Amino acid sequence: MKKLEILIPQYDEKEETIKPLLDSISIQQNIDFNDIGVIICNDGSEIKLSEEFLKNYDFAIKYIEQEHKGVSAARNKCLDSATAEYVMYCDADDMFFNACGLWIIFRELRNGGFDSMSSLFIEETRYPSTREVIYINRDMDVTFVHGKIHRRQFLIDNNIRWNDKLTIHEDSYFNILCKVMAGERYKYLPQAFYLWKWRDTSVCRHDEKYMLKTYNNMLESNTALIKELLKRGRLDQAQICVTTMIFDAYYTLNKDEWWQDENKDYKKNVEKRFKEYLTAFREVYESTPYDVKNQIIMSIKNRMYKEGLFLEKLTFSDWLNRITGKEGETE
Repeated sequence: MKKLEILIPQYDEKEETIKPLLDSISIQQNIDFNDIGVIICNDGSEIKLSEEFLKNYDFAIKYIEQEHKGVSAARNKCLDSATAEYVMYCDADDMFFNACGLWIIFRELRNGGFDSMSSLFIEETRYPSTREVIYINRDMDVTFVHGKIHRRQFLIDNNIRWNDKLTIHEDSYFNILCKVMAGERYKYLPQAFYLWKWRDTSVCRHDEKYMLKTYNNMLESNTALIKELLKRGRLDQAQICVTTMIFDAYYTLNKDEWWQDENKDYKKNVEKRFKEYLTAFREVYESTPYDVKNQIIMSIKNRMYKEGLFLEKLTFSDWLNRITGKEGETE
């Protein structure tokens, strides 16, 4: 059995796009390439990776195809084809940050292993004004798929899969579920081995209105997660996720951009969707212990202030009343 398989969904990525990732695997140091494998799932794309291209590498690459179902379904297809002890999801346009990345992962396996692990990762980005390339450290979080490893049998035993219906902000659903179910077998690694590469066609980093346009997708992802946690009897974790989502929405929608006239339709649509969310999970929110709420509020408030929110336009109570159509009332 291989120690690790790297699972990669592919849709519009051509050979020149995925080549840096495969090349970054091929230069890994102090590992046995018989211990690793790569599984690439073509998600119904007409862009095929040739056998001639894939056979250039000294590690096993399995190329599978499915009809177009989206990134989450493609990742599940990869998982269903995997046989290694551990699996790692990579995006086709990313790569390993250094030549010791796999050695770092295998070191952690030798040091007792884990069911799920989250690491720091590096983001390649650009200065907005000069377009100069910069690399920044990204903290360990549950927002991105980057830099996370999972024991395959742990995923199988706990029926942890990507939600096929989610294709935007889908990462947090899967990542949080892994973290919750792993419990004490969840490991944090304060060392980066994954590079989130810059891509000129990446919508999430080029469209200034990306969050305005996709915040409802975040609510959809969180809704699916809460339902899954409640189904699994994890009320305590559902409370944390609901409270976090509510206050993230409150502070996010208090940012200036959401109050600009040109964005009023985005704001209206999100408030409408959030009302449905609040109706569905208000009891979960209200059952959240007071001290847990306070910790979450302070954490989100600190993050939002770092992002430029200095003063809320509405109090939390007034905002909830606005959402539920009770403006003028107080709670």
